[in-house]
Amino acid sequence: MNICIALRLISQTWVFLGSTRNILGALLAGSMVLASVGATAQEFNFKDMQGSEHRLSGYRGKWVLVNFWATWCPPCLSEMPDLVSLHNEHKDKDLVVIGVALDSTRASVTEFVEKLGVTYPIVFGNYKIAEQIGNVEALPTTYLFDPTGKAVGRQEGAITREGVEEFMRARRKK
Repeated sequence: MNICIALRLISQTWVFLGSTRNILGALLAGSMVLASVGATAQEFNFKDMQGSEHRLSGYRGKWVLVNFWATWCPPCLSEMPDLVSLHNEHKDKDLVVIGVALDSTRASVTEFVEKLGVTYPIVFGNYKIAEQIGNVEALPTTYLFDPTGKAVGRQEGAITREGVEEFMRARRKK
């Protein structure tokens, strides 16, 4: 049975998609605002700015973090270095980061990505593309899928490498 549990710590919000047991485990791992909403993941199909396709099913066996952002969004900018670091550390092992830019022009995204040295795939997206995964009502919004492809987390607001790694460790222990 899924119930909602919410605790506000700091200014970040993780929404955990799973059972109450998962939420309690995440609490012990030092997570942020939690709620169990019982949603299931859908397949997504994105084409990045280099022309490569990214499907959830293509990453079975790895965690998949999909981050919706924009160049004009200060919290999006603040989390970028952590996302680059997270991707660089885990890409060949157990996690992939995919950024979906919800910006006005492809040129502004390209310039921004080059300037910041973003190493993970970037999709030039829109809200219709975002609907493949779920609601994006604020930026940044991040969805996390476990290695089986199940949606296990959602956060509105900036994330940190440490927070994602803590969440992954807590989920592995269960």
